[in-house]
Amino acid sequence: MAEIKSSKIDGIETFSTEIDGEKIEWDTELTYNSHLQTKRLLSSQVGVSGEPDETLFIVVHQTMELWIKLCLHELRIAIKCIQDDQLSRSFKTFDRIASIQRHMIQSWEILATLTPHDFLTFRGYLRKASGFQSHQYRELEFMLGNKNKDLIAVHQNEKEIHNALTKILNEPSLYDEALRLLAKKGFEIPSAALKRDWSKKYQASPEIERAWKIIYEDTEKYWELYMLAERITSLEYYFQEWRFKHMKTVSRVIGHSPGTAGSSGVEYLRKALNISFFPELWSMRTKLSAERQENFNECPL
Repeated sequence: MAEIKSSKIDGIETFSTEIDGEKIEWDTELTYNSHLQTKRLLSSQVGVSGEPDETLFIVVHQTMELWIKLCLHELRIAIKCIQDDQLSRSFKTFDRIASIQRHMIQSWEILATLTPHDFLTFRGYLRKASGFQSHQYRELEFMLGNKNKDLIAVHQNEKEIHNALTKILNEPSLYDEALRLLAKKGFEIPSAALKRDWSKKYQASPEIERAWKIIYEDTEKYWELYMLAERITSLEYYFQEWRFKHMKTVSRVIGHSPGTAGSSGVEYLRKALNISFFPELWSMRTKLSAERQENFNECPL
């Protein structure tokens, strides 16, 4: 057995030993397990059915909730950067969110290993529990602009969550903050988009589409705004890809059966694919055109 030596460093009891030629140290103040709360984390997979495949279902959804938590954390940082007109500082944050989203998309592949038979062994035990009740997902949607106060009705018995969602519902979304910044930069943004009931779903306007078109037609002049627009677009791009993979995974596992919360299941998820957070950033692309090249018949070779 390896010899363990102890000492005190800065008043903290510290231990060291040699394992395979490497010196390993640890102390009583902070450990990997205490820092990451692994005991608490790994004891949180509590099934209700006793069926072995329920563990997969729980772990995938719990890890998804952790990634959503990180997305929310990073999104708040990005919004603060936009509010402070520090766009270059926001880009790293947006890129991190995109990386998280790509990982979340891939996570559906793991859940897709759950066959219809596997799921049916424990589905009946889930009663009305459903991803529809994920308050973090709802918070993310609200922060991205998909506002709908009716969606928080399922949290009426969870006062703290209900109050938190109500607060976010009544705050400007990421896109609202981006449009406020465009107005500060001198772009003609309708007052109806700058001073409105934030709890209402955003309505697209031709004036805002025109503002983004100006930016995309002169990217050198508006480089930072252009890069912001592309990162915001990527956020929705990956979000929709995540939604699509969710829909296809559900289709693979339960077909067109209703969801546990009573929704239409796959059809409900399919309808969500038509929801756009940043409509003008998509519609504007159709209005862009390439400059006419006079010598296009001449071969450069």
